[in-house]
Amino acid sequence: MAPVTDVAPLMTRLALEHEQCKGSTSSMEDEDNDTLENLSSNKTGKPPRNLSVIRQCNSSAWLSELDSDLGIIGFKSPTLEKSGFLPVFRSGSCSEKGPKQFMEDEYICVDNLYEHFDSAVQVPSPGAFYGVFDGHGGTDAASFTRKNILKYIVQDSNFPAGLKKSVKSAFAKADNAFAEASSLDSSSGTTALTALILGSNMLIANVGDSRAVLGKRGRAIELSKDHKPNCTSERLRIEKLGGVIYDGYLNGQLSVARALGDWHIKGSKGSKCPLSSEPELEELVLTEEDEFLIIGCDGLWDVMSSQCAVTMVRKELMQHNNPEKCSRALVEEALQRNTCDNLTVVVICFSPDPPPKIEIPKSHKRRSISAEGLDVLKGVLNGI
Repeated sequence: MAPVTDVAPLMTRLALEHEQCKGSTSSMEDEDNDTLENLSSNKTGKPPRNLSVIRQCNSSAWLSELDSDLGIIGFKSPTLEKSGFLPVFRSGSCSEKGPKQFMEDEYICVDNLYEHFDSAVQVPSPGAFYGVFDGHGGTDAASFTRKNILKYIVQDSNFPAGLKKSVKSAFAKADNAFAEASSLDSSSGTTALTALILGSNMLIANVGDSRAVLGKRGRAIELSKDHKPNCTSERLRIEKLGGVIYDGYLNGQLSVARALGDWHIKGSKGSKCPLSSEPELEELVLTEEDEFLIIGCDGLWDVMSSQCAVTMVRKELMQHNNPEKCSRALVEEALQRNTCDNLTVVVICFSPDPPPKIEIPKSHKRRSISAEGLDVLKGVLNGI
C-alpha cells in the first residue's frame, strides 16, 4: 500500500501560526506524582526544594504545545564574539508574598548604572544591573545582599576590566561582611542571582536555585543551573568536602547546595564547607536575536518551565510592550498554578521595540495523497 502523507508537520505549523493564550490553567498535570503530592501537601509553607526540581509546563494548551514545538536550548556557553548590537535596557518587576506567611524575597533593578552612581564611580555606559535574592530563615541575608552586592562589584579593583573576578570577589565579600554584621541574624541565608550588563556583554552570576532565562526569538535559553543538593555535580562536591545529603537536604538541613549566609552551617570563616557561596558564571554577548531576559526565584520555576515563561512573555510584549505587565502576568500565572512559595520575577528587555512576529517558513513542496491512501483516510473519518 502506498504510504499516506504525514500531516503532522503541517498541523504543527498551523498551530504555531495561530498560537494564542487561552487563559490561566484549570488543572495541573504533573509528570511526577511525588512532586505534585509534596507541592500540594502544605500550601502555607515553602515546599522542600529537592521535591520541586522538575520544571513543568502544564497551564494553557498553547503553552504545552509550544514547549515541544519551539524546543529549548539548555545551559550552554555561547561563544564570546564582538557584536554590533547595542541594547537599550527596559525592565519591569513583580514580587508577591504568595501563600507563605512571610515575604523573604528581595530584588534590584538598575536600568542605567551611570545614573545610579555619582561621578566618583566610573562605570561604562550603557550598563545595567539586576538581581533576585530568595531568602530563608529570615530576611536579613537577602536584604543585606541586595543593598551591598552591586557596590562591592564596582568597588573591586578588577572592575570593569575583569568582570568575572570582580563578581566572584563581591559575592565572597558580601558573604563575609554579612557574617560580621552583629546586628543581623547570620543564620539566615539567601540565594543570589545577578545579571550585570555592560554594553552588549552580559554576565550572569548564580548561587542557589533561582533561574535566568534568555528569550532568543521565541526560544528559551537557560543561563543558570539550579544548585540542588541532588544535582550530580553538587552532590559530588558536597560529598568530597565531607557533607552528606539526607532526603535531598544538604546535611539534612538545607534544600540548596549554595547560598550566602547560613553561617550556622558554614561554621568559622575560611573553613571548607559543603555549603558554597561561590557563584557559577555565564558570560555572553547579546545580539539582535536576544530579546529579553527573565530572572526569577524558584517560586516561579517550581510550577513553570523556562519555555513556557519565554513564550508567555514574548506574546505579552507583542501585545503591549510593557515588561512590568509581563512580570505581573508570570506571577499571576504561577499563583493560579498553586505555587507554594514567594514569587519574584524581573523581565529585562534589550530593545525599545516589541519582538517581531516570527515568520514560519512555508513549504514549497506539493503534497499529494494516493487514491489508496485517500480511501484509508475516508474509512477512518467515517468510523469517527
